[in-house]
Amino acid sequence: MAQAAPRPQHRRPQFTLNTDGHPHPRENALVGVTVLLGAIAFVTSFFHNLHLLTSWTGLFGVLTGLVGLFFSVTTAERFAVVIGTGAAAFGLFLGVAHGGLFGGVW
Repeated sequence: MAQAAPRPQHRRPQFTLNTDGHPHPRENALVGVTVLLGAIAFVTSFFHNLHLLTSWTGLFGVLTGLVGLFFSVTTAERFAVVIGTGAAAFGLFLGVAHGGLFGGVW
């Protein structure tokens, strides 16, 4: 007797950080903050006169990234946090090289 094969559902791929099916609002907030600070630090690192903004956003991005890695539950969260932390560290290093956290202020 022939068996009826289930037809695949054609759903659009959905981006989610909660691949385990459970909500993680604290972890997702840390991912968002880390990626945002990393993006700001990375973009502003190419302008040497913005070294204060670059350094501080990079420092806070690295710190939130480390906390986010500590609390992350899923692989997708860890992936995004590592990318954001790397961008923040890049911005922090170039910001420090261009004048530092307090360069020109003190």
